[in-house]
This record gives sequence, C-alpha cells and structure tokens, in this order.
Amino acid sequence: MTKKSEDYILGVSDYELERLRFQHGVWKESTDVFFDKIGVKKGWKVLDVGSGPGFAAFDLRKRVGDSGAVTALEQSEMFLDYFKSECTRNNLYNVHSVFSSVENAELMENQYDLIFVRWVIAFVPDPDLFLDKLIASLKPGGTIAIMDYAYEGLSLYPRGGAFENMAETVRAYWRHGGGDPYIGAKLPMMFKKRNIKVTEFYPVAQAGGPSSGVFQWADRFFTVHIQQMVDMGVTTQQLGDEMLKDWTSHRNDPDSVFFSPTIVAIAGKK
Repeated sequence: MTKKSEDYILGVSDYELERLRFQHGVWKESTDVFFDKIGVKKGWKVLDVGSGPGFAAFDLRKRVGDSGAVTALEQSEMFLDYFKSECTRNNLYNVHSVFSSVENAELMENQYDLIFVRWVIAFVPDPDLFLDKLIASLKPGGTIAIMDYAYEGLSLYPRGGAFENMAETVRAYWRHGGGDPYIGAKLPMMFKKRNIKVTEFYPVAQAGGPSSGVFQWADRFFTVHIQQMVDMGVTTQQLGDEMLKDWTSHRNDPDSVFFSPTIVAIAGKK
C-alpha cells in the first residue's frame, strides 16, 4: 500500500519545511559537487523525486537553463504548493509539478535525462518497485542519481554518554516507518540487477562543533524527533530523555564535535 504524505515519518509542517530549507543549505555543497560529477547540462529534462519544497529542483533549474525543464514529484500538497508559489513568484515557466507518490505517478517512459532522488528511497517500503518505476521513465543513456543513507558513522564527542544509543535508535525509527537505513549500501547491487552502469559511488559526511551547520542541522532533528521516537515506541522515555540531555550538554560545550551519518552518492546510466 502506498503511504500518504501525512504518513511521512518526519512530518509535513511549517517546522519541517524550514528544517528542510536549512538542511538543503548545509548539504548544498555536497549536492552541487554531485551535480558537477554527473555533468548536468543545459537543455536536460530532469525529474526531482520526493522534491519536498523544491530546493534542489530550483538548483537543477539553474543548471538546465531556459532550454531544459524540471519536474518536481512530491506527495505532500503543502510542500508542492510552496514549490508552485515560488515558481510563480520567480516567473519560472519551464518547471512542472506532479502531486503523487512514485508508485502512483503516471510517468512517461524514456522521458528524462536525469532523475534525482535525495533522502527518499530510505523511507520507501518497496525500493525495488520504486526503482523499476523510475528507471522506466529514464531515457536510454540517461542518469539516475541518488543521495541517501548507509546509516553508520553517527557519533558525538566526547563519547561515553547516552547519545551512544542514538544511531541504533534512528535506524529503528527508519524501520518503524517501513524504510531501510542501509539502502545506500544496497544500491550498487540494485543498479546492477537493472543493467544500470554505476558511474559515481562515494560516501559523504560532515563534522563540526556546535556553531557549525551540520551540528545545527542535527539539533533541528534530534530536539524534535527524539520525543517522536519515544511516542512511536522505538525507544523508552527514560532513554529518550537521557539522549536528549546528553545532546544538549554537548551542544552547550564549544569543544564538542558531531559527526554526521554516512550519506551515499550514487549515479548510474541506463
């Protein structure tokens, strides 16, 4: 059964929209490098899958130019309304939107030069169906590019506190929502089975202290979602409170260092 937008485990709200905006800024350099490696060209037709409010879609629009086109595929009406309003405000005519999940979308075959998927497939209950649908809509010679988690590496220094339990708690959170926190490690095999030639495959991570973007990005997640993990039963209230207390203590220590989980960037040609 296809999940509705309101079932998205991280939620659909004004807070989440602003968190996604901040997240895009923190990871924009890594995403831009990925686009550079792919070689996004003027005139390309691009599908941004699970586009959210469209922050990556707007970056892609700049790269494909007036001769190209970008379609945002998103199953949150709120996020898609924001995207469309920004397109109108900026007089962008070669952008399109599809209000749907991938599984329910009516996508034309052999349509896109690039399909971009960031932080989506880790939440998908049936990633095989998801990939099959997207690859069918990719032009021969086109590129599918995915950025998502192989959820290792998450850590907080100095070590030794309750936050040591956070990585496994988040992995349980992802699984509770029907996702796979290690999907990034499985994508090369999944590409191979579909005759998609891998052209890029590498890990991306960041580290920094409390004043860094990556630390503040994590703070926006943990301060809200620790309690949601408790409410969903993936951890106890006691452990949740202890992890939040440990995180807050490190956040208030200028010598603390946070390491993000590993994100995999993978691209392949049809």
